[in-house]
Parts: sequence; structure tokens; C-alpha cells
Amino acid sequence: MARAPRPHRTETAAVRYTVGVHNAASHLLAVTLHIEQPQARQRLALPVWIPGSYLVREFSQHLQGLRATQNGQPVRLRQLDKHRWQADCEPGVPLEVRHEVYAFDASVRTAFLDSTRGFFNGTSTCLRVIGQEDRPHELVIERGQAPEGWQVATGLRATEVDEAGFGRYLAADYDELVDCPVEMGRFWSGSFNAHGIEHRFVVSGAGAWLDGERLLEDTRRICETQIAFWHGDGPAPFDRYVFMLHASGDGYGGLEHRNSTALICQRSDLPRRLPAGDKPAALKATDGYTTLLGLISHEYFHTWNVKRLRPHEFARYDYDQENYTELLWFFEGFTSYYDDLFLRRAGLIDDATYLQLLTKNLNQVLQTPGRHLQSAAQASFDAWVKYYRVGENTPNATVSYYTKGSLIALCLDLTLRGEGHGSLDDVMRALWQRCQGGPMREADVRRALKRVGRRDFDTELDAWVHGTQDLPAEKLLQAMGVKSTHEAAPLAQHLGLRVSEGASGVTIKAVLRGGAGEAAGLAAGDEWLGIELPAPRRGEPAEAWRIHKLDEVAWLRGERPRLTALVSRDRRLLRCPLEWPPQGKALRLAVGDANRLSPWLKGSD
Repeated sequence: MARAPRPHRTETAAVRYTVGVHNAASHLLAVTLHIEQPQARQRLALPVWIPGSYLVREFSQHLQGLRATQNGQPVRLRQLDKHRWQADCEPGVPLEVRHEVYAFDASVRTAFLDSTRGFFNGTSTCLRVIGQEDRPHELVIERGQAPEGWQVATGLRATEVDEAGFGRYLAADYDELVDCPVEMGRFWSGSFNAHGIEHRFVVSGAGAWLDGERLLEDTRRICETQIAFWHGDGPAPFDRYVFMLHASGDGYGGLEHRNSTALICQRSDLPRRLPAGDKPAALKATDGYTTLLGLISHEYFHTWNVKRLRPHEFARYDYDQENYTELLWFFEGFTSYYDDLFLRRAGLIDDATYLQLLTKNLNQVLQTPGRHLQSAAQASFDAWVKYYRVGENTPNATVSYYTKGSLIALCLDLTLRGEGHGSLDDVMRALWQRCQGGPMREADVRRALKRVGRRDFDTELDAWVHGTQDLPAEKLLQAMGVKSTHEAAPLAQHLGLRVSEGASGVTIKAVLRGGAGEAAGLAAGDEWLGIELPAPRRGEPAEAWRIHKLDEVAWLRGERPRLTALVSRDRRLLRCPLEWPPQGKALRLAVGDANRLSPWLKGSD
């Protein structure tokens, strides 16, 4: 494994954090904050959220044993509210604040520690020194009680580290410090070069069967394609990048950072080594590895679109409260549009597979009643109270700014291409230049569209972003050479339900507005135990059947237009009369005219 040369050590920063493994069995990280020149009543605060994940998560709940000293003597710490403290200390005399962090959240958002690996974000670990956020910050990663053989990976700049990566790292300010998560453990590590930039990829939780070379090569192709998209042959706005992927039994997710990303996938989604001579099969839309590559593409695209080009409201993060914006449809939605598209442009999937992935997104939006109630802009603003708080009424009241935003991007791209005045690619690059890779407003999007498209797009944006009517995606796709058909919708969607199936049977998770299930009186949480059917012919007895899967309802029903659902609700047995609805439809896309598709899918105007 190639390593970059270790930089010479710099002077110690005025704010220094030392983080080490205190007790892996107890999931405790030990943190020491050294403040060289504190104020008389120095205030400290821990963020309540992490940028990129728009929910107040109250990270301070996992802090314990907070204490402070000066010259070895205790200093009074007063808690001001849920996440802020004040040290009544002597000004100008070095202050040390110690605490532990309970780290047992295996997500990408907080911190985790056990005997197999460690991971932490600065937002859940490092107290912010109020008034000194813009000064250089140092992070010292100590071995502490870490098991033998552990290594370190992070996007921070190393100043004095050992061969395993433990040691000193420097950040320009607090924002950079908390935007560079840290992975520790015995992980697989590899690297590649993309447009002259060193990229490191570490994977924890994988077995010896991991095909690391394929993962590196496929990721390299994604990175090369995206850097060229934004900069052509010019330099990228970062000089190093780290992918930190944790493979688990059942997990998925990612969180973007300025020169790194933290990812989680199911272990079964990783590429596996093949016997000598075998070639990997072509990727399909249903493959877990395709999903993983799409996640990698998504988070890497965020390096430009949200970490640098970002909402004006995020020009300076306020870590103490929600940061509202109506632009997540652009930053998450447009990123979701380009993530799978770059798999096609990098040559990792073919046209048909890309259209299958696009079909999934289209049907997801079309099968969400909330799309007629909430606009993409509203969904963006409401992310703090709705997107991450999924309940049984979520599909009826909300629309995803990820999926609808991706379709808005699709419609804009195809409209621009159809009118012969550039593409959304040109708009994204124009925005980068206009906003100098920094904060932007919706007005900037409108101006960039007008510049590229040679007309204003106010009507489209007002309707598609701020309205709730359906998007003209199917019509625009047909004009681009895509063949669209309609087929029978899945049974759950046909009945207006979302269900889970297990050994105990069928459980209703959500009842969709206006569907047959709602008309029958079914409710979220119901256990669907069986069905009663009228007699098939006069003089014959009625039928009653126990069911364990939803598909059994359809074939037991036969052609009878109604049945009675037998459900258990709060341990009461209920009969819900169900009228069988007309057959629902789902959209399906396929390659029609490959020549007309080629410029779009391969990235030319």
C-alpha cells in the first residue's frame, strides 16, 4: 500500500483535541481539549447536528465525565443548556477540558467503538471553543487502549504520524476539523490516482474475499469522470480524498465531507474475488454492487455540489440549531440525478440498466400521494421535522426532495437538450463559475438556466419546484428516444398499501391516500391474518383462508370483485370489506432510439 510522505511537524495549534480509545468494551472514547488562551468565562458547545444530515440529533447526550483544570487545579464548569457549558477560568492560562464519549452508533453520523473498529465525527466528539472557531485546530489521535494492529484513516492533513496513522493532524479551523471523520481499526486499504489526486479507499468489516482491485478501479472511473465533468483538464479543489466504507450485515448510507466520505453498505454488496480466468458479469440494476457504486458516485459528487457550491444559508454553519433552506431539491436532488448517470458515463452500466434505475425513481415518486400535497421546495425546508422522521403517514403527506429533485433535474436536462441550447451539465458548470464554487441562491439557478437555455425557466421552476403537479418526465423521455410502457403495478401498490412480510405474516406499514386499502378501513399496524370470500356459486359455502404473504390474497380471490380482510388491531379481530380496485399501472422505460440517447447518457451536448 502506497503512503504519502509524512509532512514536517508544524507549531502546535492554539486549540488541540486529543482523542483515544478509553475502553472498547464500554464503547468509550477519551477526549481532552487543550485551549492555550481561554477567555475569562470561556464558553464551549457541542453541535446539535451534523452538516449533510438535516436533523437535530442532540450529540451531547453521549458526553459524560466533563471536567476542567488549569495548572492541574479544578475549574468550575457550569452547564448553560443542553449543549453549552461555561468554564469560569483565569484568562490566558491554558485550560484543559476532559470528557468521555459513549460511541455505539454504527451510522455515518456520530461515533462508534468496539473491539473491531472505531469511528467518529468531530461534531459528536469535539467541543467548539466559542470565539476561537476560526483559529487553527489540531487533532491528536492516540492509540490509547486500541487493539494491536489498528490503523487510522482521515481526510485531515497529517503533521506528525506513525506508520499506522496515529499522531497529529492539523485543520485550518473548527469547520474543517469536524468535516473530516476518522476511521480506526484493522481495515483493508488501497489507493489510486485520479486526475493527479491521490485517493485512498479503506474498507472495514469485509472478508478476505473482497475484490479490492475491482472496487478501486470502478471507483477510479467514477472519480475521473466527475472531475472531468466539473473541470475538464483543470485542477480539482482538493489535493487528497479518502473513502471510508464500513461493510455490515444490514446497513446502507453515506455522508459527504469536503475531501472524504463515510459510507455503509451491506457486506453482500461488496465485489468478490472470482476464480482465475472468470470475468465479472455485467452489472444489473438489481445488483447490490450497483447500488454501492451509485452511493459512491452520489457522495463524491457532493464534493462539489453542497460542500462547496452550497445554499446561501449554509455560508457559515450554525451548529446550535436548524439551518433552513429550500434548496435541498437542488443539492440532494440534482446529486441524485447525476449519481446513476455517472455510472453510465463511466462505462460501468449500459443504457438499459441506467433506464431501469431511472424507472425505479420515477415510480417511487408517482406512487407517493404526498407529491400532490408538498412541493420539492417545501420538502427541503421541512427536512428537519419530516424527512428523517418517517411515520405511517409519511407517503401521504410528503415527497422526497431526493427523488423528486432528481426528476426536476432530468426534466430540465431533457428540455435544454430538446431545445438545442446546451444541457444541465452546462448549467452546473456555469453555476460553479458564477458562484465561484461557493454559496448560491435559487436566483443563481434561474440565471444560469437562462444563460444556457437562452430563455428564462421561471414557468418550469415555479411549477416543478414550487408546485405539486406531476412532472412531464415521460413525455420528455419519449422525445429523447426512450420507449415507455405501462405494466401492472405491484400488488401492494395496487391495493394502496405498503406492507412488510415475515414469518408471522403480513403487517401493514402504511395506507396510501385514496387507495382501496383506505376505503376498506385498513390501518397502519394491522396484522392481516386472512380473508373471507363469498361463495363461488349459489348453494356453496363461503370461504375463509389464512394468509402469510400478500400475493396469496390475489390468487385466492380469483375473479371475485370483493372480499373481507381479517385483521388484528390492538389484539381485536376486525373485518374490513375490500372492493378489488381496477388494475393499477407502473411505468417501465426501455431503450428506443439508441443514437438519440447517446449524447445524453454519454455526456455530450
